Amino acid sequence: MWRRVLDRSSTADELAKGRDLSNARHREVWTALYGAAGCERLAAGLSDELYELTVDAGSWEAFPDTVPTLSALHERGLRIGVVSDTGFDLRPAMDLLGLSPFLDTVVMSFQYGVCKPAAKPFLTACDQLQVDPERTLMVGDNPLTDSGAVTTGMHVLLLPPPAQSGPRGLGHVLSLV
Repeated sequence: MWRRVLDRSSTADELAKGRDLSNARHREVWTALYGAAGCERLAAGLSDELYELTVDAGSWEAFPDTVPTLSALHERGLRIGVVSDTGFDLRPAMDLLGLSPFLDTVVMSFQYGVCKPAAKPFLTACDQLQVDPERTLMVGDNPLTDSGAVTTGMHVLLLPPPAQSGPRGLGHVLSLV
């Protein structure tokens, strides 16, 4: 069921629903995704319960290569930012996962009223990091949304879909910087 939700959530049709522009819209679209996947047939109210887990900071996990890679980049003196299409605040999850000490900025779509692939979130992060887009590497995982960084002049590395377990491939960034 979770795989069906994830697969559908990354389609252009789903992304076009503006789910990441506000907390309320995020809840509405994600509970509908859970419902369409059959959650309500399993148990009434399951879609709402699963949504609560979706936004619960304690339910998030980092890939095993995330902290070591961010730490190594930070030690090299590089400024690091996160640009995320999200309708809720990811910072509590980043705090719990130990990512926050390595981050210089976090730009979330609901804060600015615009989602990737629009240039604004990427350029906002560059402004906050005080870096030129042309001298910036943006690492992402969604070609539909993260490719928007190319229009700003950024270099872009798209990671492959995650394996069942193990590193995501983020460590390859170290050979590029």
